Amino acid sequence: MYIEKFEENSSFCKTLNLLYVVKDKNDINNNLKYFEDFFNEVIFVDDGLEALKEFGKNKFSIVITDIDIQGINGFELIEKIKNINKHIITIIYSQNEDRASFLKTIHLKIDGYLMPPFDENNFLDILNKSIENCQEKKDRKEKLKESLRIQKQYTDLVDKSSIISKTDKYGIITFVNDNFCKTSEYTKEELLGNSHNIVKHPDNPKEVYKDLWHTIKDKKAEWSGVIKNLTKSGKTYYIKTTIKPILDANGDIIEYVSVRSNVNTIMSDKKHLIDKIESNNLFLLILIQIEDFDILDKFYNTLTVDKIEKMFAFNMLAYLPNSYVFESIYNIGNGRYALLADFFNFASSETNITHYLETFVKNIRKSILVVDEIEYDLNIIVSYSFGKEHLYEDAKCGLDEAINKKMLIKYANDSSIQEHIEAKKNMEVIKMVKIALDNYKIVSYFQPIINNKTKEIEKYESLVRLVDEDGNVLSPYAFLDISKKGSYYNKITHRVLENSFKILEHITTKISINLSSLDIEKEETREKLYSLFEEYKDDVSRIVFELLEDEEVKDFAVIKKFIKRVKKLGVKIAIDDFGAGYSNFERLLEFEPDILKIDGSLVKNIANDSYSRNVVETIVSFAKKQNITTIAEFVENEEIFNILNNLGVDYSQGYYFGEPKNITI
Repeated sequence: MYIEKFEENSSFCKTLNLLYVVKDKNDINNNLKYFEDFFNEVIFVDDGLEALKEFGKNKFSIVITDIDIQGINGFELIEKIKNINKHIITIIYSQNEDRASFLKTIHLKIDGYLMPPFDENNFLDILNKSIENCQEKKDRKEKLKESLRIQKQYTDLVDKSSIISKTDKYGIITFVNDNFCKTSEYTKEELLGNSHNIVKHPDNPKEVYKDLWHTIKDKKAEWSGVIKNLTKSGKTYYIKTTIKPILDANGDIIEYVSVRSNVNTIMSDKKHLIDKIESNNLFLLILIQIEDFDILDKFYNTLTVDKIEKMFAFNMLAYLPNSYVFESIYNIGNGRYALLADFFNFASSETNITHYLETFVKNIRKSILVVDEIEYDLNIIVSYSFGKEHLYEDAKCGLDEAINKKMLIKYANDSSIQEHIEAKKNMEVIKMVKIALDNYKIVSYFQPIINNKTKEIEKYESLVRLVDEDGNVLSPYAFLDISKKGSYYNKITHRVLENSFKILEHITTKISINLSSLDIEKEETREKLYSLFEEYKDDVSRIVFELLEDEEVKDFAVIKKFIKRVKKLGVKIAIDDFGAGYSNFERLLEFEPDILKIDGSLVKNIANDSYSRNVVETIVSFAKKQNITTIAEFVENEEIFNILNNLGVDYSQGYYFGEPKNITI
């Protein structure tokens, strides 16, 4: 028992750091190497104040100190250290034998007193006693105990829900859990010492086992797939199996561990299938029809047909390739079945759906179904569809078409394929936006707005950009509309507002910021703006909000109230893309804008299109009568600028004067 405790404590010491404070060089040379072998790390100092500094910088569990050291003496050092950590192990190592020193040692509750020359046995006695009472060791034991308790709960859960076995490197069973025995109907005594051939079904293709052993033995990798087994009484069951080789430090196989789950789930209610489809965004649905089932139904009695349907469903997992496992089969009647999978889960398996189903059909064509000792040679027709809306209807229409045209496999709906491609693309964009927000890569670029009379920059428009993980700068067309469908649009808006207000501290011009009705109608965004107004109250008069003229407004009252409030603070209101689609002059009276931004589609064609020129001229005339400033977008060259200037447009914005750029702060 003593030896076990000593070994346990020695192992514990390997995790501890020692602060060693002594002035005698001989003691240093003699003892330092011993301590360095004994503890995780040893820091040596010969000054009490320096020792105190080291204690503040590093985590020490034990201090060994002389009494007569520089700076402060050993007792003062220990007193100060114990005020910081009362549980630290403290040992005095000194030649001082006076009574006062011993009394001081007792007062400070020092764990031990050693006298030169260093005696290893005395030291180990002190250390062993101290460690047994060490709070750090008690805490670690308690944490380990709690960790083991939690781990046992996890283990119990896995043990109850999974079928587990272990074999040696030769494939001989060395362990099975209760679930294995319950499922296979064999006792532990019957299983241990045998191979898994004891439950092997003769229908399993030899190629499955060849692939299995090549994967786990030769490649030393994990293998997963569905295997058909036999119980002791001869019943068939299917299990989804994962086998992992366990390797030693040299990479050699010690044993194999298998975790299995029963996948004999056959749903018989079509409603379950429809409910499942409606619960997710994107599915892969496969519909399967036993070919010429109507003839089968007429030729045999109802009981026999029912047995054939159930047996076929029961065996279906064995016919499917191992590259992807469907955990449920839906028996929807009249010789028709369904397999359903989350599309992205299926896609992540990198399984080619066409090859997968071709193999499935071939496997069934080669198989014989035996019911009541009668053999049935069955064939199937398959239809599949991707998507969410009308998924079952699309697959059913595809299956009906395949039956009529005597096709084996049918894409149910080409549009659904495009839908899943778009959905995947949208998911990738949303992921990109999240990463950009997390890494502050939603940034603002600023494009100059020029006074047409002076050709001086008087404003900048703040334009959102996203910098992806490769450093590419993306315009809002690549991510903004998709973000509106998710939860990140509001966060993008707030980031743009923060960027735009912050730039006011570094420029003297006005800043024009795009706001949609969606932004203004969100109370959270309005509150964000009001807080920014307060933070930048001296610069509020340099803010211009550009509102989209043709965007749907759900609540005019909220928009009008917001405009009225911000205009009192000195903020200017612009109507963006004015002239695009329709120009609601009544809306103008509602919003009382200070600025009209003429839509770029009119501006870029103005040199060659008389209609565009007439519309712009009408807008400018109307604006001047209402004392509203005009800005033309998409001013790409000098010719366009001169026409706009002659028409009386006040400001210009476009690549002729400058593209959007990141203004370095």
